[in-house]
Amino acid sequence: MAESSVRDFYDALAGDYHLMFADWDRSMARQAAVLDGLVRHRLGERPHRILDCACGIGTQAVGLALRGHEVVGGDLSPVAAARAAAEASARGTRLATVAADMRALPFAPASFDVVLCADNSLAHLLTAHDVTRALTGMRRTLRDGGLLVLTVRAYDELRRTHPTATPPQVARTPDGRAITFQLWHWHEDGERYDLEHFQLVPAAGGWQVRVRRTTSWALTRAQVTRLVTEAGFTDIMWHEPDTGGYYQPVLTARRGGRTRRGTPGSGRPDDKGGSSRA
Repeated sequence: MAESSVRDFYDALAGDYHLMFADWDRSMARQAAVLDGLVRHRLGERPHRILDCACGIGTQAVGLALRGHEVVGGDLSPVAAARAAAEASARGTRLATVAADMRALPFAPASFDVVLCADNSLAHLLTAHDVTRALTGMRRTLRDGGLLVLTVRAYDELRRTHPTATPPQVARTPDGRAITFQLWHWHEDGERYDLEHFQLVPAAGGWQVRVRRTTSWALTRAQVTRLVTEAGFTDIMWHEPDTGGYYQPVLTARRGGRTRRGTPGSGRPDDKGGSSRA
């Protein structure tokens, strides 16, 4: 991962990130409901201490804080992390945030019940070495028996078809509709791709076009499972969008405990308003 490139991408996007959702607050609430249900089902009904290690502007972290959890947000982008804290305050809750690289989390061992890495953030790590560094750090910050929660794009089919663009997403603003889409340029290895993130924002009777660029690694489910296992996690489970209710596949795993793999669903309501970070 070129750290400055990814940080610059999200620093530039932070002010417009909510435009990827038809209704950002509604999506926050729906995603938090699914993740909250998953966490309480696995760890118990009490509120939990959660680290969202790629919190962005707070799409998951704010919603989870509003549901009673003690949430800390970290993000490579200081601009995004600052906005997440402000958005939480504006909604009557508290979210402590820090600018931090998920490969070098600045927290003491066993600090959290849950570590969340959502919105396909793991895909910005472009080598197995970097993914392992991040996952090992996430495990270090979890208490024994704590829960890892990853959400990723369903890349297996995308690796086969190599699409060149994503469908447009439309959001309504006071000035009109804003449109977001991505163009993908696949590398020769067939696994990584450069993306151009376009936003068309209404301005003065026309459009202002905003373009940001970054690179992602289209990790398959088998690759993610292997890397999580090699980082020392157990009890690895996949939760599907059509049964688990989240807009992306979700992997959960434990620090410690017996090994169990599967693909159960949580039976929670689904969220069609989610949007992957990249």
